[in-house]
Amino acid sequence: MTVLAVAAAGCGSSGSTGGTSATTATTPLPGQGRPPVTVGDTNVYPEQFVLGALYEQALTAEGFSVSLNRNIGPVEVRIKALESGTVSVYPEYINEWDTSVAGYKGHFRSARAAYEAGQQYALLNDMQLLNPTPFSDTGGLGVTLAYAVGNGLNAIGDLRRVQATLTIGGPPQFQSDSPGLNQIEQTYGFVPTAFKALPVGAQYTALDQNTVQAAAVNTTDGQIASAQYVLLADPQHVFGWGNVVPVVSQKALLDEGPAFMATINEVSALLTPQVMRQLNADVAVLGEDPVKVAQQFLEAHHMVPVAQSS
Repeated sequence: MTVLAVAAAGCGSSGSTGGTSATTATTPLPGQGRPPVTVGDTNVYPEQFVLGALYEQALTAEGFSVSLNRNIGPVEVRIKALESGTVSVYPEYINEWDTSVAGYKGHFRSARAAYEAGQQYALLNDMQLLNPTPFSDTGGLGVTLAYAVGNGLNAIGDLRRVQATLTIGGPPQFQSDSPGLNQIEQTYGFVPTAFKALPVGAQYTALDQNTVQAAAVNTTDGQIASAQYVLLADPQHVFGWGNVVPVVSQKALLDEGPAFMATINEVSALLTPQVMRQLNADVAVLGEDPVKVAQQFLEAHHMVPVAQSS
């Protein structure tokens, strides 16, 4: 695994895992004696496995008794799990929260506006959104580095220059979904020559083979961590906001104490777009275990003890 942005010693959480003094070793960890915690995630994408493992391991290192539910189901089931207490916290995407849970319509002008609206709904329903991650996972358009350099492409709107010879690839629903191809064309003022339907996961091979020149991707795809591909900027934010916001019940916040929120927020703050792409690459491209990937990342940032090699 590639270890990213190793934090300086001492920048870890407030518990004892990063300390070295004699007094720290005998100081109770902040999670000790608190009620058991269940961290939920879903089993749809490797990214969600990584996120669940990151939060679970960081909380465990602070003394919390943590279990991980790796399949908490669709969004309506997740909310019921929070309300019933069978899940204490789970990572959600702010666009999913605002549309599928809070029921907001329309487009938010900024990530802050999307978060504040979501937080308002959460607080009115005995829940709370913790701090959003720096990374945002949404749809996007990717091209090869060679194609971007050869045609001066930096943003989606630049595709106007090559529309006469441009084929865009993506899953069939990309043509009809919102946001999708129609919104891109209308917002950025270009129409590709053709659209090629691709199986999920085949877009990077199609780019490499030049059967498509641009493809529907996700902004945190592990492949983008390499120098082979360029994610075109979406300055109009057609694809919205996909920052992760851990959702927690108010009861869990009260039961678990301030270190619970602080630890989760500390993990979230580390997750920049570059970091998340590399973690996803380690799992989805290199085939590494997400639990091990999360452990190595947290070790590098002094949030969990370094595992002793056998």
